[in-house]
Amino acid sequence: MNAQFDLTSASRAPNLDPGADAILQNLMEQITQDDSLPAPSPENVFVGDGDYRAIGAEYLGHFVRLGGLQPSESVLDIGCGIGRMAVPLTQYLDSEKAFYEGVDPVNAGIEWCVQNITSSYPNFRFCRVDVAHELYNPGGAIAGHEIVLPFSDAKFDFVTMVSVATHLPETEISAYAREVMRLLRPGGRLFLTAFVVAAGDPDRKTARPRFTRGKTPGTWYGDPLAPLGAIGFDAGIIEDILKKAGLQIRRLSLGHWRGIESNHYQDVIIAVKPE
Repeated sequence: MNAQFDLTSASRAPNLDPGADAILQNLMEQITQDDSLPAPSPENVFVGDGDYRAIGAEYLGHFVRLGGLQPSESVLDIGCGIGRMAVPLTQYLDSEKAFYEGVDPVNAGIEWCVQNITSSYPNFRFCRVDVAHELYNPGGAIAGHEIVLPFSDAKFDFVTMVSVATHLPETEISAYAREVMRLLRPGGRLFLTAFVVAAGDPDRKTARPRFTRGKTPGTWYGDPLAPLGAIGFDAGIIEDILKKAGLQIRRLSLGHWRGIESNHYQDVIIAVKPE
């Protein structure tokens, strides 16, 4: 394990006792301030804006507090980008017991992660999946609705999809949900972020983005000129997709994009593969 961190007193449920939560918070603050950890130059952070280390540390907290991630568990990061989630996990996952796999269609991010993360943390591996996406990988060889990830069945305890479903149509989210079901071990969890649009959400003046109805029933676009830049779905659509894949919804935590108080921006869905 790379950091002096122990959550053995915490159960697999996303509820930490005060002592474990204080240790987690301390680790998050250390990650934010540690200039020795890998970080790309600002102009190379091609996915997402904001502070690279701070956002990564924030999501580590969400993975543990909402998703129940344990230091000994194996992690698959779908849409790993330029390692924003991977870097803080190097300080949390046990280097002898746990491993991490990151996949993304953008080769520049994968190359950076291999050179700067895998070189120091060999239990962290990255590979490019040449899946087509009109914004991030136009001309990709694999259609999104036909995605098959290069891993064996029941390999992972925890799968993350952070800011992935917010850029995909329903058919492709369904394909990833089937893959997540295949790749999770029984009892494993999916941590997925999305824009779950309920009645009244688009009307709030403080909502960011301000969604408008999309052409496909049940969809919402942050910008109709770039539909996959930020896509939302009527409440229940993504949950039903996950259920049809065989996953069970454990939690829906609403984000502050809609102008409400919350400690995370996008909505978070925790789904579990039945034991």
